[in-house]
Amino acid sequence: MKSAADQKRIVSLQDISCLGQCSLTVALPILSAMGHETVILPSAVLSTHTGNWKGFTFRDLTDDIPPILDHWESYGIKFDGIYTGYIGNPAQFDMALRVKKSFLNDGAALIIDPAMADYGKLYTGFDQAFVKKMAVYASNADYLLPNITEAAFMVGMDYRERLSYDSGYIEALVNALLDTGAKNVVLTGVEYKEGEIGVCVCNRDERKMKYYFGEKLPTSVHGTGDIFASVFTGALIKGFDALEAASKAAKFVCMSIENTPSTHVYGANFEGILSKVNDL
Repeated sequence: MKSAADQKRIVSLQDISCLGQCSLTVALPILSAMGHETVILPSAVLSTHTGNWKGFTFRDLTDDIPPILDHWESYGIKFDGIYTGYIGNPAQFDMALRVKKSFLNDGAALIIDPAMADYGKLYTGFDQAFVKKMAVYASNADYLLPNITEAAFMVGMDYRERLSYDSGYIEALVNALLDTGAKNVVLTGVEYKEGEIGVCVCNRDERKMKYYFGEKLPTSVHGTGDIFASVFTGALIKGFDALEAASKAAKFVCMSIENTPSTHVYGANFEGILSKVNDL
């Protein structure tokens, strides 16, 4: 049994969507199930996530974060990693970087999921000014986890639909992100052929593109990016390398989609298979 002294502590900065199986309501149970002490730093509270819901409430918690950090700092709190997801206010980017600078143990990583777009479109509430600020923030990542839309927007390349690009396009996206300063890029949603979807992983110094591919399921659900990022983070902090962590995360996403009934339209039913997250 792992002792408390051996347990890793991860802090996650992202929103609480009260309904919708995403963000912290995904990160907290997954990271905890993987054996990590999980500390939350809520960026906002929403009634639901922003996908396919109208009239959702949004409370910005930017002003609450500095006092929380001040309190933690007074006790010398340290973390073995920080994982950020949906951030609605770019003022919080500097707060995340404060955690990276002052609250991380030696060798601990900043893992950034730049959750702001998909399928060639920005999420509700974001604009190009936000994209530019996200790109600057993302350049500080030890591990950057964009989908293809987010990657293209951040480096100013044209977005291309699935199956309409080749490895040259994907590798140009990854290299452009690495050139901004990110140490490792984990690009999700790579599709070169029908029935297959994968991840491209690359380190800034090595510049060697590594891939994991799995089955492309015929259905898609909300929140799978958050599931991927959470499992990736949990596996990485356990000591797996980036490609191993990405493959485990991709497999768990696939399992979560398969476990989700067609009538469940606002998220993935990962809870029903959470006990399997350490068996991948």
